[in-house]
Amino acid sequence: MRRGLERGEFLLHYQPKIDLSSHRIIGAEALIRWQHPQIGLVHPIEFIHLAEETGLIIPLGEWVVKEVCLQQVRWREQGLAPMKIGINMSARQFRQEDLAERIAAVFASTQADPTQFILELTESMVMHDVDSNLVALRALKQLGVSLSLDDFGTGYSSLSYLRRFPIDELKIDRSFITDIHTSPDDAAIAGAIVAMARSLGLSVVAEGVETKEQADLLVAMGCNQVQGNYFARPMPERAFTTQLHEQQSGQT
Repeated sequence: MRRGLERGEFLLHYQPKIDLSSHRIIGAEALIRWQHPQIGLVHPIEFIHLAEETGLIIPLGEWVVKEVCLQQVRWREQGLAPMKIGINMSARQFRQEDLAERIAAVFASTQADPTQFILELTESMVMHDVDSNLVALRALKQLGVSLSLDDFGTGYSSLSYLRRFPIDELKIDRSFITDIHTSPDDAAIAGAIVAMARSLGLSVVAEGVETKEQADLLVAMGCNQVQGNYFARPMPERAFTTQLHEQQSGQT
């Protein structure tokens, strides 16, 4: 993995974030892939855990941030409209005392616009050592980025802490979306998260939308943003860029 990073074997795929009212792409989540010379394309589930254990997640995470910054600049130079791209933060990466400074340095060196980034942190990650994490979140927020609470509903968030965190977005975990159209319990949980997010002035995104029935039910709940294979699978940068150009020119 270390050699792969040195040899430039890692790449990014982008999964579009869709506005349910217009079905247009309004953002994306950057997802790392490893193009291994012998094995082929390796999904992150097969190497992220090892990267966490060995500490390689730190340089890997920094590579992702820099690559997304450079890609945002390329899109800007191509005349594409700005859109926010989500970047997943690992637990080990988030615990770096100088994380905000490191990310600020990447923004400065690439001339990327911090307001076009969403840093995605899991619910369980930020609920550990709340007071310390609150300081870290505020430091990141001061950079101009947006902050998203990923996998929401699977952890142990206290509503009082959620109100204190400088969070901009909640992402409903896919485990609540899979059976949302057949399970009243899952539908009730998803509906409650949407209502809570809206009452707190937060954006809400449903992950793992695979069917029209799920999408229609989410619209009825008031959820306006989704990700999932029903609309678009994660795709290589070139394919995603092509979709952006087609959308902007009115072809889609």
